[in-house]
Amino acid sequence: MANAKIIAGKQQVVEEIAAKLKESTTTVVADYRGLNVAQVTELRKQLREAGVEFQVLKNSLVSRAADSVELGGLNEVLSGPTAVAFGKDAVAPAKIINDFAKKNDALKIKGGVVEGRVVDTAQIQALANLPSREGLLSMLLSVLQAPMRNVALAVKAVAEKNEATA
Repeated sequence: MANAKIIAGKQQVVEEIAAKLKESTTTVVADYRGLNVAQVTELRKQLREAGVEFQVLKNSLVSRAADSVELGGLNEVLSGPTAVAFGKDAVAPAKIINDFAKKNDALKIKGGVVEGRVVDTAQIQALANLPSREGLLSMLLSVLQAPMRNVALAVKAVAEKNEATA
């Protein structure tokens, strides 16, 4: 009887992980081996502030969940101690974990899932190096303002030239 309860509990955990894999825009899988408690606490705090859920999970449970949502390619990175960050923001999980890994050599990014596609470490790092949403919006705004600014400067130059000749 106890086995049935344990199996039912594990099935529920697999279903929860599968739901998180489906719902999250970006999922990052990392090896946290070598981080001390203070470092893990700091990482969790940074991720929580960004709305990212961070869990240490058993590889077998993540593997079953990945298979159930047709992300079988994720199984390749599921070895050793595994921590998984689930985020609704496309860049936040990758950026926070990548920045933390740069400061702490013990944290290694193994791979992840971005918008339903399994990606490798290099792709997660490339995503982490993108500017934030606010940065991209400010770049777009400056590009949109440039033609208006040039027209205004041209009109001003013509006006100053006419004043000088008059």
